[in-house]
Amino acid sequence: MNQEELKGKIEKIMDEHYTGTLATVVRDQPLTRYMTFFHEGLTLYTPTSIDTHKTDEIEANPNVHVLLGYEGEGFGDTFIEFEGKATIKEDKETKHELWNEHLEKYFEGPDDPKLVFLELKPTNIRLMNKSGEPPLSLDL
Repeated sequence: MNQEELKGKIEKIMDEHYTGTLATVVRDQPLTRYMTFFHEGLTLYTPTSIDTHKTDEIEANPNVHVLLGYEGEGFGDTFIEFEGKATIKEDKETKHELWNEHLEKYFEGPDDPKLVFLELKPTNIRLMNKSGEPPLSLDL
C-alpha cells in the first residue's frame, strides 16, 4: 500500500470513529482516558474543561498517544496508533469553529470560559491490525 492509500485509510478511521483513548504523561507514567475526537486532516481535536487534570498534564508534557478505531470485536480489528504533541486551544475563534451541539451536555456554549480544545498534531501515525499484516507507518 502506498503512502497516499495509507493516509486515506487512516483518515477513514478518523471519519468513522469518534471515541478513543488519550494517554498523557504524569510523573513519567502514562495515564489514559476515553475521549471524543474529531479531525481536520490528520490533526485531532478533543474538547475538555480547562479545570481537568489532563490540561495540567499537557502543560507539563505535551506528548500524547491516542488509540482510535478499535471496535472490540477481536483479532484483526483495524485501528490507528497516533503519537503527537498537544496544544491547549482556548481562543474564541477555535471554540466557535469547533463547537457542536453534542457539547451542550457539558458546556454552556462556545463562549463558556471552561471550554478548551486539545489540538493534537501527529508526530507518528500507524495503521494497526490490518488483516494480520504488520503495522504500517505514515510518513509525516
